Amino acid sequence: MGYFEGSESMNWMDMTMREYQAALASSSPTPGGGTAAAVALGQAAALSCMVADLTLNHKKWEDGWGVAEDIQNIAIPLMTKSGDLAKEDSDAFDQVMDSFAMVKETEEEKSRRRKAIRSATLQAAKVPHETTMFAIQLLKLLPDLAKLGNANAVTDVGVAGLLASAAAKGAMFNVEINLQSLPDDMGIALRDSMPDMKEDMKSLSREVMFAVRERMND
Repeated sequence: MGYFEGSESMNWMDMTMREYQAALASSSPTPGGGTAAAVALGQAAALSCMVADLTLNHKKWEDGWGVAEDIQNIAIPLMTKSGDLAKEDSDAFDQVMDSFAMVKETEEEKSRRRKAIRSATLQAAKVPHETTMFAIQLLKLLPDLAKLGNANAVTDVGVAGLLASAAAKGAMFNVEINLQSLPDDMGIALRDSMPDMKEDMKSLSREVMFAVRERMND
């Protein structure tokens, strides 16, 4: 049994970085990729907020004040929300594992177990879907921050973009793998949203990197 098992009681944001890395490296199934994606989203939000702070109230970067304020409106609450998503993701997976461990001797017990597994698995898809959604919201603003924000911090926008992209794409892996194990009539709204979200992830990630490179070469 690993030291970090029983992660449903853990709040990853209350750990030191070393403790969190040890938990992630342990043989315990949680925290896993979904939690790591949510943590990456929080780091992307924090870096974006830093660049916004370095842009606002500096006359030289006045053209970027608008997008910097928009970034702050998303990034500041997202630094907390990402921590909630990180915990919710690991809690959801723990619930899936608990459901699989339910007694299945009678037909009634088998039916109850099957329903519990499906319900928990759907929740395990909903949480990373939310992580992806927030990451895309942040990615939409980063190209303009790269173009108009404090030029001295443009590479920080690039790193924020990479982290947000990793968060979005990594979380989407978990959405897909969980939906694949459910009947087609479950999670319909999630399934329908996935094609557009995947396209947004790809195009916005490229757009951020292009804007950063262009600004670096000005």
